[in-house]
Amino acid sequence: MFGLFNQKPPLDPASSQWLRDHFVWALDNFGEELFFRHTVLVQPNNTFFPGRADSVQDMAQLVFDQVKKYAGVTHWPTELLHHEACALSQTGQVEIKGALRGPEGVAPVGADVVRLQIPYNPQQINNPEGLIASFAHTLGHYLGQMARTPPPAGSEYWPEITELLAIYLGFGLMFANSAFTFRGGCGSCYNPAANRQAALSETEATYALAIFAVLKRIPVAQVTPHLKKHLRGFFRRAYRDVQSHEHSLRQVTVTGEAG
Repeated sequence: MFGLFNQKPPLDPASSQWLRDHFVWALDNFGEELFFRHTVLVQPNNTFFPGRADSVQDMAQLVFDQVKKYAGVTHWPTELLHHEACALSQTGQVEIKGALRGPEGVAPVGADVVRLQIPYNPQQINNPEGLIASFAHTLGHYLGQMARTPPPAGSEYWPEITELLAIYLGFGLMFANSAFTFRGGCGSCYNPAANRQAALSETEATYALAIFAVLKRIPVAQVTPHLKKHLRGFFRRAYRDVQSHEHSLRQVTVTGEAG
């Protein structure tokens, strides 16, 4: 009657199930208690990313240090490099002592410490959300290599899986907002080098953000003001859809407030 009981889901069922399955995998492998107790929804503003710098390198380092903090990996040995001089490691070379994430991690010491190379594109300095997402995606890449069990989809969809991991770490707003950049009508106004190459579409990233928000009990009204306007309606629908499947998302009971 009037279409009230036949509403189209926000994503096709296979895609939404894929995202939910891999979020459960992330919870299983990377500390669900840490997720519920300490992971925050990182917002793209000066409150979360304060400070100023005198050079592009220093600004990139300032942003990356904050990304590491919110991801809970401040103890990971890293080295920020210009993207043309850096190649991501495909194997887990770095041994993380203590907890993989969180305050119990132990920073390695010594001159021979192997560092995870973190590429940055200087032109992304003028696209802060893209830069933050790129840094978080790189951390997701290294985090994924340290999983105890392989992801449900295997390694075939590694870029998508590692973007989902970055959203799991709290950076969903940046991935949703930077997944697609309108080129505009003037070619001279568009700088493709300033944008990141997204693996998840903006709707897929927004749906993953909805999973994060539902699990963390973050109200819709606290998320939508930080999203691009055209994504807000989709996020509301995705949030309701995730709630209808919440029984399939593994959770732990923790005391105190989530978030």
